[in-house]
Amino acid sequence: MADRMTPEQRHRCMSRIRGRDTKPELVVRRWLWHQGFRYRLYVKSLPGRPDIVMRKWRTVIFVNGCFWHGHECNKRRPSTNAQFWEEKIERNRERDARNQALLQAAGWHVIVIWECQLAPKLRVDTLRELDLTLSRIVLERNGAPKPYPDLDESPAVAAESESHHP
Repeated sequence: MADRMTPEQRHRCMSRIRGRDTKPELVVRRWLWHQGFRYRLYVKSLPGRPDIVMRKWRTVIFVNGCFWHGHECNKRRPSTNAQFWEEKIERNRERDARNQALLQAAGWHVIVIWECQLAPKLRVDTLRELDLTLSRIVLERNGAPKPYPDLDESPAVAAESESHHP
């Protein structure tokens, strides 16, 4: 299927896509603020320049767009210039995995929230899961003993932990 837009129209459309202050990010940020969490945005000194950084809890949150970061919910790919997009998305996935590994090795908790998890039908559950994850991190940072030491309590949000993302 051919692109319905001219190359100039496509360029103008794609150039307007923002990389920061996206609607999904704003949903998470507003929720965090109302829960009393304070944070910094896009800290350049950290690998991957995380969307949200909570230094006090050594926690970073990435709010990823499903298309740009290759989430499995988004199977649709552009039909024009398909090889370029496949390679670009794969590079993004590799870069994300590398940055998350660097952050974890430096002692940071890494939380990834996918755009699809903030759809109206899933938003409440996603934010509830984020609340539970952050509560565990806060308790851990404050030295509380783990209630179930045999369970793996690595940070996971909503439907997915980072261990599922290559």
